[in-house]
Amino acid sequence: MSFPVKFHHKTHRLCFTKVDTQAKHSTYKRRGGELDMDLTISAVASEFVSRFISFLINKYSYSSHVRLEEKVERLQHLLMRVHTVVEEADGRYIMNSRMVMQLQLLSEAMYQGYHVVDTFRYQSFVDKGISEVCNSSILPFAIPLKRTRTIECTRRDKVVNLDLDGALKTMQSVVANMMEFVVLLGGCDRMVRRPYDSYLYYENIMFGRHAEKQMLLNFLLQQNTPGDEPSVLPIIGGCTVGKKTLVAHVCRDERVQSRFSSVLHLSGENLLKILEHESTMLGKMLVVVEFASNIDDNDWRTFHSFVKRLARGSKVIIISKLQRSARFGSVKPIFLNNLSFEELWYLFKTLAFGSANPEEHPRLVPIAQEYAKMLHMEESLLVINPVADVLRNNLNVQFWLFLLKKRRRMLERNLSIYGVDLKIQMEQGYPLDLTDYAMNPLRAIPYSAIVPRKKELPTVTLGDLVADPSVRPKGEFNLVTWESRIPPYNSASYFVPDWVQDMREGTLLPGRKRREFHV
Repeated sequence: MSFPVKFHHKTHRLCFTKVDTQAKHSTYKRRGGELDMDLTISAVASEFVSRFISFLINKYSYSSHVRLEEKVERLQHLLMRVHTVVEEADGRYIMNSRMVMQLQLLSEAMYQGYHVVDTFRYQSFVDKGISEVCNSSILPFAIPLKRTRTIECTRRDKVVNLDLDGALKTMQSVVANMMEFVVLLGGCDRMVRRPYDSYLYYENIMFGRHAEKQMLLNFLLQQNTPGDEPSVLPIIGGCTVGKKTLVAHVCRDERVQSRFSSVLHLSGENLLKILEHESTMLGKMLVVVEFASNIDDNDWRTFHSFVKRLARGSKVIIISKLQRSARFGSVKPIFLNNLSFEELWYLFKTLAFGSANPEEHPRLVPIAQEYAKMLHMEESLLVINPVADVLRNNLNVQFWLFLLKKRRRMLERNLSIYGVDLKIQMEQGYPLDLTDYAMNPLRAIPYSAIVPRKKELPTVTLGDLVADPSVRPKGEFNLVTWESRIPPYNSASYFVPDWVQDMREGTLLPGRKRREFHV
């Protein structure tokens, strides 16, 4: 009797266990479905949020870019107005010192504004992916990866937006305060313009120095202060900033030429030779003295005593890189500084592209900016024209990059040899190692009292050598590194010895073998 009960009990327990297992499977299946649904919803929501954020970013980027374009257009209109006034002021005699100061502010704001506009255009070239992508040793930029490009563009837009806001604020303030200047400018006499002074070709005129030119004109055209002593104006500035060019430019003015019977140029070493020509110095004289080194006070007193005996109204201009020379002046000195980067970039861009529109050559713009940065660090205006000439004659990206590499190697080579920057090296009369510009080792020795000029040797310009190394003559020759196209038509020439003989004498460090580049 007990057996069926046990069997039934076992059967019941077995059936109960089976039902429990099925329930668990059903629960797991239901939970798995819910989990899949949650994952699907999460994925859809994540995709929706991602697309929504991308939509907002793109919408913001587009609207932000549109606003930037509007600001740039507004800035360009203001720049055109300011540039018109600056150019008009350059053709007037401004005798008001406060107006000269305002002209200085106008010109500074103008070049800064142009630089901001070019920066915006340059960034737009990068965003479109059409600027040249080079390794970081050549150009300090690269196009961002595609995944982060939108974010990077947004960040750059913010930076450019801040620059634009600052430039716009400055330009609007300048224009708002410009009305009185324009009214007063209308009362200033006009200068007589000649075709030579055309603004179409910056390589044939003196660039910038708007305020300094007016200061020098004021000094020369104003009457001397009561008394017998002539007025003495020191012009102080570093090497190759354009001191002699400024004086030569102003001395060509018709009013200046009619005011003085003659212009006498002296060097500090020959300062007292003026005493030998007293009988020939008739009428008002303009004496221009260049001090390359410090001058003895007794020599200056002797010179100044002689100048007192010249005709009333005679004047003296001192040109020097030494701050101490300012002590000889009777009026406030004119200090010439290096061009700001904004001014130099405007000048170099104009010369390098010439009649070509930079926007039609967007891949060349960042390379040109690298050249401008390099030239600004060298603090020398001498090589701007030769470099720009070579680049302008061949608007080829690979050619520009190739010459940029050459110049970098040349600077590094000279720094490793002499341990000083190129500007100091040239000022102190060191030879230049220009092997990177030639197919064979090339050492250029500056002419001096120790190395007299050899006019009978063939002459080659540095620009021609850079463009085509095969123009190098066999044996010795003269190398003209730069020459001025405007008065006083100065130039810098070097003696280049025969490289084979130079190598035998061990005076030249051998350079690496260079490959020739053809475009």
